[in-house]
Amino acid sequence: MTYNFLEEFPLSRMRRSRLTPQIRNLVAENNLNINNLILPLFVCEGSNIKDEITNLPLVFRYSIDNLLKLLEQVVSLGINAIMLFPVIDDSKKDEIASEAINPNNLICRAIRAIKIAFPDIIIIADVALDPYNITGHDGIIDDRQLVLNDETIDILVKQSLIQSWAGCDFIAPSDMMDGRIIAIRKALDHNNLKNTSIISYSAKYASNFYGPFRDAVGSRSSLKGNKKNYQMDFANSDEALREIAMDIKEGADAIIVKPALPYLDIISRAKNSFPIPIFAYQVSGEHSMIYFAAKNNAFDFISSYYESLLSIKRAGARAIITYLAIDIAIFLKNNQ
Repeated sequence: MTYNFLEEFPLSRMRRSRLTPQIRNLVAENNLNINNLILPLFVCEGSNIKDEITNLPLVFRYSIDNLLKLLEQVVSLGINAIMLFPVIDDSKKDEIASEAINPNNLICRAIRAIKIAFPDIIIIADVALDPYNITGHDGIIDDRQLVLNDETIDILVKQSLIQSWAGCDFIAPSDMMDGRIIAIRKALDHNNLKNTSIISYSAKYASNFYGPFRDAVGSRSSLKGNKKNYQMDFANSDEALREIAMDIKEGADAIIVKPALPYLDIISRAKNSFPIPIFAYQVSGEHSMIYFAAKNNAFDFISSYYESLLSIKRAGARAIITYLAIDIAIFLKNNQ
């Protein structure tokens, strides 16, 4: 970018473009709107359940019936997309995540119920084994605690198919196995599911910010070791671009950077490097961090949360997965 340095004070007064809210809105370089929001939801077994998650304030686990009631509000606010995560009972977990490929499992039943009640809402289904795996890992592990890449992909493909047959619109592989995108894409196409899109977690870091999420799905206590042998090293950024490029080549329709706030540089580099929609996941630790800081009077909760989301949008994200999507949608409607 070049500047004309003849435009100096007092001829140029930058504050003229900041005088009123109307002027600021007129010249804003970036805007956050409700269409940019994706709401992640936790679904559990049972009926009439709305169970608050201790380390993830303002977020709940819902039984399918209560989830459908919540979605009435979601749809009325104009939020068009949700992302589903199952809370699986420990009795259904094993070392090969067999419940993940049960066509009548919790997540498939939820997808079918939602599509009947709200056929136009976009359902993004997570593809990973950690909610179903007794080890808490995203894949099948060996005796050295290393994930078996190809064996895991075989299960992920089957998981993608049953979720697509159930009616989801997007498959979102979050496992970080090498080669899973092309395997899933080929399987979808072979089974006449060519219109099912893939949003790949291409740059998913082995982050410390996932703790409350693991509490939400019940995988933290069972997790053996860590996930650093398959999720990305948070020291690296060039590697993220390579991961993204590989997933695009394999058939990804959009990519996700996760987490968001500590990785704004990755979002920006991805946006400037690839002509593909870039999504960002403002993860559970980011959400809780803002909440607890605001609770201790560090700053105002909603306005600070909005600022954090706008920074993610400014970095280049097309859409943002955020636990506060409902409250932010209300905030945006009230501040138009």
